[in-house]
Amino acid sequence: MKKHSIVVLLAGSLLSFACAAPEPSARPGGQVLSAAPTCPCPSCPPADCAAKQGQAGTRIPLIGEDAPAFRAQTTRGPIAFPDDYKGRWVILFSHPADFTPVCTTEFMTFATLAPQFAALDCDLVGLSIDSNFSHIAWLRTIAERATFRDMQHVNVTFPLIADVKMDVARKYGMVQPSASSTEAVRAVFFIDPKAKIRAVIYYPLANGRNFQEIKRLLIAMQTSDAHKVATPADWQPGEDVIVPPPNSCGTARQRVEQPQAGDTVVDWFMTFRKLPKEKLKLP
Repeated sequence: MKKHSIVVLLAGSLLSFACAAPEPSARPGGQVLSAAPTCPCPSCPPADCAAKQGQAGTRIPLIGEDAPAFRAQTTRGPIAFPDDYKGRWVILFSHPADFTPVCTTEFMTFATLAPQFAALDCDLVGLSIDSNFSHIAWLRTIAERATFRDMQHVNVTFPLIADVKMDVARKYGMVQPSASSTEAVRAVFFIDPKAKIRAVIYYPLANGRNFQEIKRLLIAMQTSDAHKVATPADWQPGEDVIVPPPNSCGTARQRVEQPQAGDTVVDWFMTFRKLPKEKLKLP
């Protein structure tokens, strides 16, 4: 008898109602990371099936883990990651293919914002499953012919990884066969100066990314690190931040009865504090 489990995701919490023990290595949505993928043809060896489906060696790095290391050829020369970027933030992102319209608008937007990310001590590194020759030709076309909104003659100066063999894409879970086995999805990895994965965003093939949100999240994480605070929903630089909740009954009582000057105490677990823009690192 096949065993099942029902998994419900609610606002950052995971509630699991087990009808029976779950199958090994199963994840919500049917994704299996550590076990061999199910083969539609029973006579096919699991390893062959994994290769056919483009899943061999694929794993999604988790928040808090070390960023997978790799060496690659890019449009700016060879790189050794993360060694070449020690002490800096990195946004590593993938796109489905060169010479495609959505990707072209994304690269024009990211390249235009690149100086703002540099001011935040953050380097940009792109990737797709294309050759370096394709990358170079595409970036030249963007610079010479592409227009989007008020942008034209945009020069992309950050490196773009040529990952024809999908070596890097698989290390970062960028190839997701349910979407495409030959193209990378629109993945965004935020990697901190200690080479730790801090945030991950995935977009579907058909929809372009919100780069203002990517910048906002980077500033929010840097603010949390620098000031030991959290940021509420839809937070923008200059707005109130959240003070971490107290961890004892005594400090909880003190938080309510003797609030710090300038704090807004909604309850013992929810306190807002002003953090003016001039105290933040902004581009």
